[in-house]
Amino acid sequence: MKALQWQGDYLLILNQTRLPFEEEYRQAKSYLEVAEAIKNMEVRGAPAIGAAAAYGFVLGAFNYEGDQEGLLEHMTEVRTTLEATRPTAVNLFWALRKMEDKLREHKNQDLEKIREALVAEANAIAEDDRRMNRLIGEHGNRIVPKKAKILTHCNTGNLATVEYGTALGIMRAAHEANKEIHVYVDETRPFFQGARLTTWELMQEKIPHTLITDSTAGYLMQQGKVDIVIVGADRIAANGDTANKIGTYSLAVLAFVHEIPFYVAAPTTTIDLKISSGEEIPVEEREGKEVRMFMGVRIVPEEIKVYNPAFDITPSKYISGIITEKGIISSPYSVNLLKMLVK
Repeated sequence: MKALQWQGDYLLILNQTRLPFEEEYRQAKSYLEVAEAIKNMEVRGAPAIGAAAAYGFVLGAFNYEGDQEGLLEHMTEVRTTLEATRPTAVNLFWALRKMEDKLREHKNQDLEKIREALVAEANAIAEDDRRMNRLIGEHGNRIVPKKAKILTHCNTGNLATVEYGTALGIMRAAHEANKEIHVYVDETRPFFQGARLTTWELMQEKIPHTLITDSTAGYLMQQGKVDIVIVGADRIAANGDTANKIGTYSLAVLAFVHEIPFYVAAPTTTIDLKISSGEEIPVEEREGKEVRMFMGVRIVPEEIKVYNPAFDITPSKYISGIITEKGIISSPYSVNLLKMLVK
């Protein structure tokens, strides 16, 4: 099952807020519908967000009905709208820059040619994500011991990417290599991406797994039941500091204390060399109702104040390595990330 699929004149989006009990699809026929789906987390995961935004940009061109002279102004509005949906995931901004570059490259052609070029570019972004994820799986499989007990956080599989997955892709590769792994899945409050999505994907792949509450992770490590931690990323700074789903930092510190390797898996499109450290990464704060409510049922009074950051920042000193499609990057990240990207 795929998070999103281009259907020629609309984007088919699997509504992940309904999983695992209901498979509901949205036919997004405008860039505003794509923006809404990203903002509402119907589509989520940095690589999937990037690809969805690229197709949203395409739909912006498809929706345009004015003359040629007004196209660039309209598409600036499209890009601005899509960029405003999720501020932390850098793949969103990377994909939209590529789409705008392609638009400007073909701006003097007729509108139909421009649309064709934009569709081709969005398809290339999606295909590149598929390729990179497979390579991340291959490289990451090398550091997974046989019979490894792996702890992961949030969802980093098919549903968070165009196909295969990043951190979860590594687990798929290890399973395909008959390494007899077992995956411990954090529930990942407040949206329960681990409980709802990662366990669902692992069930489909028949990968042995156990669901735990977020607060169980430290005790699990203390008991010696974790050999390695592998998570995804939404943005990686030039020094290796990493933004990922809230709760990741806690896992990194716990892994460090218990001397357990802690790896980040992400395509190089998630690396943002323009940001020197994690202190510069914008962290999205979401509405309090996501914490006050559980599956549509209020669990605390409306007047209770809520702090609900969607991400946290893990300092690079806690990261054993960053697994990309180009290989595994180790410390010092400020040197080796740059070397890897200019290869």
